[in-house]
Parts: sequence; C-alpha cells; structure tokens
Amino acid sequence: MSERAWQGLAALHACVEAELEQALARSVGLSVVEYRVLDAVGAPDAHPLRMQVASEVAVLTGSATTRLVNRLEERQLVRRGPSPDDRRGVALELTEAGRLLLDRARPVHAAAIERAFALAQASPGLAPFARALLEAPAPGGPDGRTRR
Repeated sequence: MSERAWQGLAALHACVEAELEQALARSVGLSVVEYRVLDAVGAPDAHPLRMQVASEVAVLTGSATTRLVNRLEERQLVRRGPSPDDRRGVALELTEAGRLLLDRARPVHAAAIERAFALAQASPGLAPFARALLEAPAPGGPDGRTRR
C-alpha cells in the first residue's frame, strides 16, 4: 500500500505543480520556486528571512538558492543584507516591487491550486488522494504555515 500511496501523492503533486508553473509563468512571470521564496520572504513573521531558510523553502542546495536569489535580486524583487541575528549570515527582504508582484501572484497561486484539485478530483486515479488532502487538517498553525 505505501508504494501505491507514494505514487498517487507524486502524481497529485505533479498535477498541482504543472498547473502552478503554467499559471504563475503566464500571469506574473514567476516560476513555482521563485514564488515559494518570495512568499516566504514576504511572510509576516519572516522579516528578514535567512538564506538558509530560503534554501529549505525552495528545496534547493545553497549554491542553487544563491543563483535563484541572484535572479530575484536582478529583477529588483528582493534585496540581501546582513542577518540581524548573526552578521555573518545573509538575510532577504522584499523590495516594494517584490511586494507588489507577490500581491498579484498570491491570488493566481490560489486559483491554480483550486483548478488543479478540481482536475484531480475528476480523475479516478487522483481523486482519492485529492479528497484525502482536502479533508486533512492544515499543518502548522491556524494559517497552515510551518516555519523552521
């Protein structure tokens, strides 16, 4: 059963990720991983967000995260600075342009997730997995976010 569950979860994830990738790229010019990092940097409790946390959110190595942040910085969506907790560390903050783009991207992201889950519920192979996730309690706190 666990192999079947993993395959179903992976297929559902691929369905959602594809819908997100297409919607974000078309509507606001972001990839899913760029959105995840901007969303984490823009979270109310993330000012400023350490690069290490950005790596965890993006599920990237440190060097890949640096390249991603370089691209976001070139687009003037984030800025780097010393971490207030540890001057040796690097932290990220949204620029005004980054905040405006994130504000435009959040409803696009939410709508794409809704579409992806609707598609999954219409698929006999994915419907049980989509239902299970839709009925599950949110992880973390009341807003569903988990922070490390």
